[in-house]
Amino acid sequence: MSQPAHDFEALTVLIAEDGAADRLLLATIVRKQGHQVLTAENGEQAVTLFAEQRPHIVLLDALMPVMDGFEAARQIKALAGEALVPIIFLTSLSEEQALVRCLEAGGDDFLAKPYSPVILAAKIKAMDRLRRLQATVLEQRDQIARHHNHLLNEQRVAKAVFDQVAHAGCLSAPNIRYLQSPYALFNGDLLLAAFTPAGDMHVLLGDFTGHGLPAAVGAMPLAEVFYGMTAKGYGLAETLREMNAKLKRILPVDMFCCALLLNLSFQRRVVEVWNGGMPDGYLLPAGGGEPMPLVSRHLPLGILTPERFDDTTEVLPLALGERLFLLSDGVVDTSDDNEQLFGVERLRQVLGANRRPALLFEEVLQALEGFRGRSRDDVSLLDIEVVEPQLLSPPPVIYSDSGQSSPLDWSLQFEFRADTLKRFNPLPYLLQLLQEIHGLRAQSGALHSVLTELYSNALEHGVLGLDSALKRDARSFASYYQMRNERLQALSEGFIRVHLRVEPGPRGGRLIIEVEDSGKGFNVSKVLARPVSEQGLCGRGLNLIRRLSRRAEWVDEGRRACVEFAWEALA
Repeated sequence: MSQPAHDFEALTVLIAEDGAADRLLLATIVRKQGHQVLTAENGEQAVTLFAEQRPHIVLLDALMPVMDGFEAARQIKALAGEALVPIIFLTSLSEEQALVRCLEAGGDDFLAKPYSPVILAAKIKAMDRLRRLQATVLEQRDQIARHHNHLLNEQRVAKAVFDQVAHAGCLSAPNIRYLQSPYALFNGDLLLAAFTPAGDMHVLLGDFTGHGLPAAVGAMPLAEVFYGMTAKGYGLAETLREMNAKLKRILPVDMFCCALLLNLSFQRRVVEVWNGGMPDGYLLPAGGGEPMPLVSRHLPLGILTPERFDDTTEVLPLALGERLFLLSDGVVDTSDDNEQLFGVERLRQVLGANRRPALLFEEVLQALEGFRGRSRDDVSLLDIEVVEPQLLSPPPVIYSDSGQSSPLDWSLQFEFRADTLKRFNPLPYLLQLLQEIHGLRAQSGALHSVLTELYSNALEHGVLGLDSALKRDARSFASYYQMRNERLQALSEGFIRVHLRVEPGPRGGRLIIEVEDSGKGFNVSKVLARPVSEQGLCGRGLNLIRRLSRRAEWVDEGRRACVEFAWEALA
């Protein structure tokens, strides 16, 4: 029966002993065990041989001429660096202090005189096991370090790509200030902002479960949906439904995204809000004072199925100089050395005490710094000021075609009935069609704004029969939009017809938009004659339409609007 093979590695052993007889005896014992031998007569020779030959184990006499074993051991350990080169002291010393001195000099074991071949062989084997273990640990450490650096590099590349996508919007707008402080290299918080074709601003502050790269898995597809649908003119409801459906489809069951979305219309001075699981945002008065919380009323994105998802939003009036302040829970969860949280109340005190809104951002940061806490999650802050729309300059739309092949003489008519009006927003489809008119591309922002107002008026005041006078003050504003949602969901009849007609001319062309609804109509002259100072929060839409278009008129007792845009041919 054959015996199992044992691993054996011939070692190189350095023997430093000033006694010739002892040196010869030790060399003979070590060679018989199958190892190679290097010999030295003193510590200085031992250090020189070690530097040249790098032996695996050193047998070192403590008391030698020229350089004793203690100093030789220190120099050998320094030359060895991180590698373990076991040093066995050869000594006849027996006092405790002398043995301690051997250990302090770097010795790993002792071999007492007279030398025993059996004990020496055992000690060499034991030291060799320690040496191999140390080498394995160092190799694994280096592998882990290389793997870690590889992962970090991959994350940096992914982060660079994602930052290009995530910051492709309007976060650099003059009325926005923001801070993002990631807990890990990859931020689990998501901050997006982009202009709609009509010049409104869509903003998303999201917080995925966890932090680091796993938390950012859903960030890229979420940003793709957000930017794509915002650029096409979709509203918050449609964008929310698409984002929720996509995250529900791709994320594991234990991941979701808390999110707060805003649609800011600086033309109409309103903000539409949806908060699903994020900390309260705040609407702050222009002169400072008690903030209005933007409370979470929904579950986060990626939890509910599309059938159960609630896209209901709140609409609030805005005034010049007011600010919207958003934050992730990393802010309120910042804790001090006593595990006390910064908390919501401390934040509300800072917001409520602010009397100079332009300094609000700094005051919040100073309060966090003064708290001397440390964050346990990603931290994000966002401050948006309500300004005149002309202070913002949405980037021009870049088209991939020359526009020379667009049709120049055509007309289309659509009729949208009750079931469609409940759940479907036709504006992005109509606007996409109108963008094919090359001459109108320079007026795309105005076109989007006008068509949006025409459709909203037809739906809200025509089909749903809502009186715009209900929006005269901030208190009745929320009631108006609550009533709008209730009537829309209960809608069983009614229609909106949209007729688009493009006509070429000798020097360009014109677009005629007619929007007709099934409502009872309204007194157009009375609304248009109302002084601006008396309009309050209603009646702005008609004047906006007249200002942005070439011609606008209402007929059939206000049930049908006819608006004209024109363009000149390029030279």
